[in-house]
Amino acid sequence: MVHLKEELHLPPNKLGTRHVQSLLLFLGMAIAYALRVCMSVAIVAMRNKASANPDFPEYDWDSNQSSLILSSFFWGYVITQVPSGQLASTNSARKLLAFGIGLSSLLNMLVPLLAGYGYIYLISLRVAMGLCQGCLLPCVQTLLSRWVPPLERARLGSFVMNGPQFGTVVTMPVSGLLAASGIGWPSIFYIFGAFGVAWSALMFCMGADHPSEHPRINPKEALYINNSLGNLDKAVDAEKPKVPWLSIITSVPMWALIIVHCGHNWGFYTLLTEMPSYMKSVLKFDITQSGGISALPYLAMWLLGFPISYLSDFALRKGLTIVAVRKISNTIGLWIPAAAMIVLCVVVTTDKVILVAILVVAVGFNCGITCGFQINHIDLSPNFAGPMMSITNGLANILGIVAPLICGAIVNKDEGDVNLWHIVFYITAAIYFVTNLVFVIFGKAEIQSWNDQGGEARTRTGRVSVISITGEPTSVSIPDRIKEEEANGSTRC
Repeated sequence: MVHLKEELHLPPNKLGTRHVQSLLLFLGMAIAYALRVCMSVAIVAMRNKASANPDFPEYDWDSNQSSLILSSFFWGYVITQVPSGQLASTNSARKLLAFGIGLSSLLNMLVPLLAGYGYIYLISLRVAMGLCQGCLLPCVQTLLSRWVPPLERARLGSFVMNGPQFGTVVTMPVSGLLAASGIGWPSIFYIFGAFGVAWSALMFCMGADHPSEHPRINPKEALYINNSLGNLDKAVDAEKPKVPWLSIITSVPMWALIIVHCGHNWGFYTLLTEMPSYMKSVLKFDITQSGGISALPYLAMWLLGFPISYLSDFALRKGLTIVAVRKISNTIGLWIPAAAMIVLCVVVTTDKVILVAILVVAVGFNCGITCGFQINHIDLSPNFAGPMMSITNGLANILGIVAPLICGAIVNKDEGDVNLWHIVFYITAAIYFVTNLVFVIFGKAEIQSWNDQGGEARTRTGRVSVISITGEPTSVSIPDRIKEEEANGSTRC
């Protein structure tokens, strides 16, 4: 028998609904990135059918046109970031996320059709996909802030934020195999689009915006989550808070987040979109090899994310401050890759194994940012993590547009010239170093004063809906329930 007041402070010892929600978000992130990454591999086959199944169409696109196609996704992606952040904080983040990924998946299935009309049509389609996916990170951050207790934030938050790496690891080799198979490169877009539609339906059926809204959550887990997040006195159906936009955009820690997010995106999207071309043009791998080998760095990034997240939570339990954990993790995530890219430029070797190993380090240790700046939004403001992410991700993804274009312009003269690629790597290393230094100096992890601005309705005593021990929904005022049980001396299983 466990007293209710004790129960509020005891985390369940087994997997719960919050873990299911985290898994759904992980899969959503993986599929969202699969939809954008598959083009990086498919475009190699679309430009040169001799590198894959020759029975499917080939398009005469040069390096600059290919870079436009790859970057066009982000033209739309940046536009819907801030509106999505607003909608995620004031409406159903779950429904917005499911709808956005579902529609983006359907559009992805139209790529083979529109590519035949010209690359301008394809660019327009990719812009529309980006518009649909602009809700991704604002919605994910909002849902994490409502479902994940602080002491589990590094572990579960990192698990979710490693979804893109998992999606990339699966998508790159599978796309290479599909391009060379009997069903050709069009199947890449059909198959990953179908997975996205299926996930969207699953999210509608099994997801929830709050623990108190989930019909099958264990009441003990609901109370634990709400107590851990300080939600005991927050009415689920209370008046929606106004986002303090001015306070957010004038916050120094927020600008540290913006700068480091921009720096990370420069390098991440440069490598993500251009690595298959580097593998083919410089290292001379064919389409099936380049897809699989291009995925190795992201496999390392995904696998390394698990020990880093557990070590981060362990360090917090041992007394290391949150801000120290965030800055150490982020430094691992940006400065080790920066050093690896410099090594890649100065090492004198043509050994493919060594060069690929250096690339694995350059991308693999990037996983540190999932326990660094990527969940720092929730540290600064649990109430407005979604809108904050919409700002930082919106500005950072402008670099998702610029970086591939600059890379394409640099290597356009000769994609096989390794010295031109070294220029790209040097620029990326410098950006990684400087932007992380800004985060180390100016970043914080304390809840900011503006976290409660405009949220008076959220802090009034309210009622939280949970599922009773009999399985029936019930609406309880938890502080009153505790007082009542203390007065009556009642207990609960």
